[in-house]
Amino acid sequence: MNKKIPKNIDDYVDRFPKEVQQLLKKMRLTIKKAAPKAKEAISYGIPTFTLAGNLVHFAAYKSHIGFYPGASAIAAFRNELSAYKGAKGSVQFPLDEPLPLAVVSRIVKFRVKQSSSKQKKK
Repeated sequence: MNKKIPKNIDDYVDRFPKEVQQLLKKMRLTIKKAAPKAKEAISYGIPTFTLAGNLVHFAAYKSHIGFYPGASAIAAFRNELSAYKGAKGSVQFPLDEPLPLAVVSRIVKFRVKQSSSKQKKK
C-alpha cells in the first residue's frame, strides 16, 4: 500500500485490491446513508466522517476492515458486535465474512444522535 497520506477517501480506497475496495465502498455508502449530513475527510490517515467533530472512522488492513465509532458506541452495541474482535472504541470485520452493514448503519445513527445532543449542549 502507498504510505503517503491519501488526499481523500477515493484516493484511500484506490490503494487496495478490488475485493477490498468493494468492502470499503460498501462501508462508505452505508455510513453516508446513515449520516447524510456528515462530511468526509481523512483523519489519522484513514477515511473519517465528521459531524461536529469526528463521527466514525474506517480502514482496511491485511485481514479485516476496522471500524472506529468510539467507546460509547461499542459499549451500546456490545451484544451485536460480540462475534467480532475489537477494543474499547473499535471493531474488526474479517475480510472473508459479509460486512454487518445493518449494524454499522445503526451504530452510525447512534453516533449522529450523540453528536447532535452534544451540539445542543454547546
